[in-house]
Amino acid sequence: MDIIKHPRTALKSLFSPKKVPEGGDKGSNMSNVGVRLYIQDRYVTMDNGIVQVTLSNPGGIVTGIRYNRIDNLLEVLNKETNRGYWDLVWSAPGSKGIFDVIYGTSFRVVVENEDQVELSFTRMWDPSLEGKSVPLNIDKRFILLRGSSGFYSYAIYEHLKDWPDFDIGETRITFKLRKDKFRYMAVADNRKRCMPLPDDRGQGRCQILAYAEAVLLVNPTNPEHKGEVDDKYQYSSENKDIKVHGWISNSPPVGFWQITPSDEFRSGGPLKQSLTSHVGPTTLAMFLSSHYAGQDLDPKFRGGEPWKKVFGPIFIYLNSASDGDDPLWLWEDAKIQMMNEVQKWPYSFPASEDFQKSDQRGNVGGRLLVLDRYTSKDYMPANGAYVGLAAPGDVGSWQRECKDYQFWTRADEGGYFSINNICTGDYNLYAWVPGFIGDYRYDVSITISSGPHVEMGDLVYEPPRDGPTLWEIGIPDRSAAEFYVPDPNPEYINKLFVNHPDRFRQYGLWGRYAELYPDTDLVYTVGVSDYSKDWFFAQVPRKKDDNTHQGTTWQIKFILNGVDRRSTYKLRVALASATLAELQVRINDPNAKRPLFTSGLIGRDNSIARHGIHGLYWLYNVNVPGAQLVEGENTIFLTQPRSTSPFQGLMYDYIRLEGPPSFNVKDEL
Repeated sequence: MDIIKHPRTALKSLFSPKKVPEGGDKGSNMSNVGVRLYIQDRYVTMDNGIVQVTLSNPGGIVTGIRYNRIDNLLEVLNKETNRGYWDLVWSAPGSKGIFDVIYGTSFRVVVENEDQVELSFTRMWDPSLEGKSVPLNIDKRFILLRGSSGFYSYAIYEHLKDWPDFDIGETRITFKLRKDKFRYMAVADNRKRCMPLPDDRGQGRCQILAYAEAVLLVNPTNPEHKGEVDDKYQYSSENKDIKVHGWISNSPPVGFWQITPSDEFRSGGPLKQSLTSHVGPTTLAMFLSSHYAGQDLDPKFRGGEPWKKVFGPIFIYLNSASDGDDPLWLWEDAKIQMMNEVQKWPYSFPASEDFQKSDQRGNVGGRLLVLDRYTSKDYMPANGAYVGLAAPGDVGSWQRECKDYQFWTRADEGGYFSINNICTGDYNLYAWVPGFIGDYRYDVSITISSGPHVEMGDLVYEPPRDGPTLWEIGIPDRSAAEFYVPDPNPEYINKLFVNHPDRFRQYGLWGRYAELYPDTDLVYTVGVSDYSKDWFFAQVPRKKDDNTHQGTTWQIKFILNGVDRRSTYKLRVALASATLAELQVRINDPNAKRPLFTSGLIGRDNSIARHGIHGLYWLYNVNVPGAQLVEGENTIFLTQPRSTSPFQGLMYDYIRLEGPPSFNVKDEL
């Protein structure tokens, strides 16, 4: 074990006021104090006069954060190893996942001056522990800057060539705060509230619902929470929206915020959903997870593949208000600080050469146009398109990419886009355009080098299209939010989501389907039905009286005045989510032994149970022989037969029937 004694300031007592002054308020004269470092045998403390951070030596576990008259913001009732830590879940191929809190075995000071202290806590893989320890070298870093009301953390993970195969199921930073202080949580402007205590999830105070994460509060410490459901998944967000979240203490008024200024190091692209903050009080910085995606988002290393990646830095921001001020001001201030951190990205101060600075990165720009000849003969600007660089792969592979970096932006009204501060390397350029199905990929890989701007010029996306639209259901936006989301059972509500735009976050909505359709399944009539009222947001199994479940078959009825029986029609089915489900398509004969199309068993994103409105995106293009259609009323039968669990099912994004290329829509509908 490598122990470093600081020659000037070794401490006798970790929080001795004579040696380590208490952190001052933000904006006090203490903000001009230089950063100081105190080293003991078992602890290391960074102090800049505003905030004081103590870590175990050499483990690199955050054991204490002193700020604004609070000796420790972290839960002092927890063991020191269960307060602030990096962790991961890993497994050997085919084995069960192992939860691993990452303890360093060696500590060193990387930078120490009055403006900055950066500390390194490393754990090198020991081949003698093969199968018992994740085959990674891990270097955890912590940074404190002069005048900063908070601290930074990042880590470098490295798997060397010819090391053993393994999978990563999850990696993150976890902070567990004092439950006697932090009661109010904020994840977004419309998702903030006073939260239950962790004790309320204990025996005698709650009833466990369909899975352990969801509980009904029956005897909470705060009577106002009685009858509510608590579930950490109700507070998940998409990567693109997880910029700042955290907690507020009323006495004294103090905010604890996790700020992520870039999502380049997160897996799965901008729409990947992850956990944020939840009852604990707990705040997470998620980097890798299979949530809302399944094992497709677990990095798998085979054949001795080498790999290195930097996760972070993320910023833990602390702020305070005067007694008597509105504590919610702290949330507004945290959002301003988040924008400041975003403007500073990529940071110039991390010492690791593996974290590329701005002058080492490159930029890409261009314009994306859409050509859909059955919508317009002209090129249309890809207004609001998601445009990104990710590892080379197939069309749409970015949503399952989980080993490398991704860089995304939104195109403006003219379709123009600019992606800045891209790490050097080889990429494909990917895009998808709200309002159009499918994915775009620029076929030639792009090499990013330090400095130069790569101008792509005009790029044209031609979405899948064979013929004119005969009818359509939904909006092609990779979400089921436009469909009918029912009110929850009044016995299982979260008050935050009553009359809320994210009504899909309420618990138990899957069970409402059988109440709305107790005997027969959903029937949608084109031209009569309204998908916002008549198309249930998820095709789930129906619960039967004996508590078993059965598959369901939905019908789409439509009229054709004429049919070209020698031509082929096209049914486009875009799915927003799939969980151990199967989509079968039949035309005009629900009892046909063989469906016209089956997806086979697909999906493990579990979005139905976890209150998501989408998971991974799937697009199926089904050829419909004209001979199977008739003049007059036709019916498409969509069957989801899998029914072992109430959470098996599909969410639709968009469905469209196209006529043959020469089809005259006005004459035939």
